[in-house]
Amino acid sequence: MDFERLAIPDLIVLHPKVHGDVRGFSMETFRSNDFASCGITGPFVQDNHSGSHRGILRGLHYQIRRAQGKLVRVVAGEVFDVAVDLRRSSSTFGKWEGVHLSAENKKEFWVPAGFAHGFYVLSEWAEFVYKLTDYYAPQWERCLLWNDPTVDVKWPLLADQPPRLSEKDTCGKLLAEVETFD
Repeated sequence: MDFERLAIPDLIVLHPKVHGDVRGFSMETFRSNDFASCGITGPFVQDNHSGSHRGILRGLHYQIRRAQGKLVRVVAGEVFDVAVDLRRSSSTFGKWEGVHLSAENKKEFWVPAGFAHGFYVLSEWAEFVYKLTDYYAPQWERCLLWNDPTVDVKWPLLADQPPRLSEKDTCGKLLAEVETFD
């Protein structure tokens, strides 16, 4: 597996080695010793799988306590996946990175604790899977507003239409208002 550090160096895109032939393909999606060599350590304690229609935006979510590292990938369709640095002590506080993840490109994205995370569905349907380093704790869940003008994520919105959001995501807070990490 190849590990690509982004401009925010704690964010890593993983490029699995895909072995394929006429029967299909095989690839490793997680290997503890390789991940540890580039600083991705677990333990991973929970796996999630979601499905969403085109134009759905989920996020930007994080847990202020029991913060979760997330290893994410798409197994059907395509999404634009985003992480926003919410660590006040970081030189990249308030900055974001976006990665196209798809069943076709088979990339994975490591989003460590201390980041808000979300994705926007580009295909007709997408299935998104992720491994988490801590359990879901709804009492600690927070939401950064997806279109905060200070963060200014450049979402690739289809036909320049606003995304479809949950009520929770519609009520996200601005960067100046959210709880952040040290």
